[in-house]
Amino acid sequence: MSPTPTLQPPTGDTHARRALALISQYRLLTSTQLHQMLTPHTPPRKIHNVLAPLREDGLITHTALGGKKGMHAYFLTAAGAQTVADWPELRGRTPTTIQSSTAASLRAAHTLTGVRAHLAFLADARAHGDEYEPLDWVPEVTHRLPDTVGEDRLIADAVLHYTVASPRRLQYRAFVEIDRTTMSSERLARKLISYARFHSYTPQPAGRRGNIADQGAMLAWQRFYPRFPRVLFILTGAARPTLTRRIEDLRQMTADHELVTGLATHVPLGAAVLEDLEAHGPHGKVWTPLAGTTEPRGWTQL
Repeated sequence: MSPTPTLQPPTGDTHARRALALISQYRLLTSTQLHQMLTPHTPPRKIHNVLAPLREDGLITHTALGGKKGMHAYFLTAAGAQTVADWPELRGRTPTTIQSSTAASLRAAHTLTGVRAHLAFLADARAHGDEYEPLDWVPEVTHRLPDTVGEDRLIADAVLHYTVASPRRLQYRAFVEIDRTTMSSERLARKLISYARFHSYTPQPAGRRGNIADQGAMLAWQRFYPRFPRVLFILTGAARPTLTRRIEDLRQMTADHELVTGLATHVPLGAAVLEDLEAHGPHGKVWTPLAGTTEPRGWTQL
């Protein structure tokens, strides 16, 4: 018996392919978010003409979002994950299959909040004529940390890749941490220590200790990035005074922890409130630097 062929969206429907790729990369997306990424200049209802055939072919399914009548978050089925597994635009990303609507609902709040931040960057890039596409925000990027005390992995909520087009062409990368005020402020601030450890980490061959000859070895992050990405914290989910205090705690960690202070001398660090990003754009003066002056500025000016 011949194997069952892998389902594919119509070859002529580029929106269908892009929708599948986006749902794969972000794990969960609402129809409104897909519309903003793919077809922002068409009526919002048109996106359903893209999604309906994908559902009928068994490539995607959805879960209802609690408290939002008629609001659904879409995710890949096993057949959908198989379909996109070898697509070049997703190279290096393993398609994630969410096992149930319940599992999708449990991860929806954090995932969709991250997409809100991404959409703020996307709208700003379109307004400025910069190069930043829907797939340029890569969620859940993992890097190994030194085999010492503490966590053994750094898991960034996202890494974004952004190119400013004018007046001078400049490429930016950033690690992004999304804070919905669901963890303690101290635990949030400790994430800076993980980034500082990754910044200084030089992997050693198994069974060897570092010595003078190893000092010229390649730092771990240099295997992935030409420059260490700036670190951006995006906060939401609480009243303004609470978010302001959490940003102050991030600044305090930067000032008090020697390793983080060292990171800040080489890497721009900043924090902003998500609602400010959505209102004024990431280029607006909405970012508080985590070192030095507290004067707000745009994210590329940190």
